[in-house]
Amino acid sequence: MKNLIRIKGDASFRKFFRKRNKNYSSIVVFAKKEKFKNLLVYDAINKILNKNKILAPNLYKENYLKNYIEIQDFGNDTIFNKLNKNNKMYYFKKALNLLCKIQLIKNRKILNFKKKNYIIPKYDKKILIKEANLFCEWYIKRHFSKIKKDKFSIQFKRIIKDLVSHLKLKNNIFVHRDFHVSNLMLVNNRIGIIDSQDALIGNGAYDLASIIDDVRFKTSKSFKKKIFNFYVQRNKKINVHKLKNDFEILSVLRNLKIIGIFTRLAIRDGKNNYLKLIPYAWKLIGLRLNENELFDDLKDLLNRSFKKKFI
Repeated sequence: MKNLIRIKGDASFRKFFRKRNKNYSSIVVFAKKEKFKNLLVYDAINKILNKNKILAPNLYKENYLKNYIEIQDFGNDTIFNKLNKNNKMYYFKKALNLLCKIQLIKNRKILNFKKKNYIIPKYDKKILIKEANLFCEWYIKRHFSKIKKDKFSIQFKRIIKDLVSHLKLKNNIFVHRDFHVSNLMLVNNRIGIIDSQDALIGNGAYDLASIIDDVRFKTSKSFKKKIFNFYVQRNKKINVHKLKNDFEILSVLRNLKIIGIFTRLAIRDGKNNYLKLIPYAWKLIGLRLNENELFDDLKDLLNRSFKKKFI
């Protein structure tokens, strides 16, 4: 392909290129590995979002046999790049307004570019547990001996299973699963969303935890509380006790998963830059461990195993 300029990628197996056309530019997404998810499903989810008047990249062209799709170019202005101490609240409120709109999506089925129906799967408890176990499979495996790893894993899996059993909200909400300021783009004064291929139908607190307790952008505890309260005000019918309970559990599970994934990216893919985000992931876990007595067993296990003090 001519006129392709390689642009920064993400944690996936995809490669991204900007294509210069006569009157516009586009993004070419290549994916040999996991191409069903990264090409076909990605476009299917984008179609659902656009159908619900949520800005997501439109498909211009597909060549599934040659492992690529060509999509709308949203430019380079992520919300992450725009944030400063004076506009943080403004942009986070805009992001949560968008999240509330996304969570109203009811249609789960769309015709993909292969003219077959794609139905968004459920984000069930088995998936949540499997994702949290990435912490053991990669991070613990890297830092512990086999005997210590096996002993830790048995206790960890029992605790995680118990935590998941305490989730209270229904599993009936569109969940982006990577809803944070680096995946939100400013496009002609609107916010567009990218990286949606992992979307599932699950717990409404998950995306809220993703953006408030995001490892990529540090915010104070008081700011996090303000954003949480703004979301509650936007959703007056929600049970705040259930929301807070699930928010805390899912935040901890998500950041344990992230520590595992970032370790995997370094070991398997040589993407060592993700390791620098792990200390803040630990800090976020510590923040939530102290807000709910459900975490007492997990806190005890992590304190004993890592000589950390989650006070």
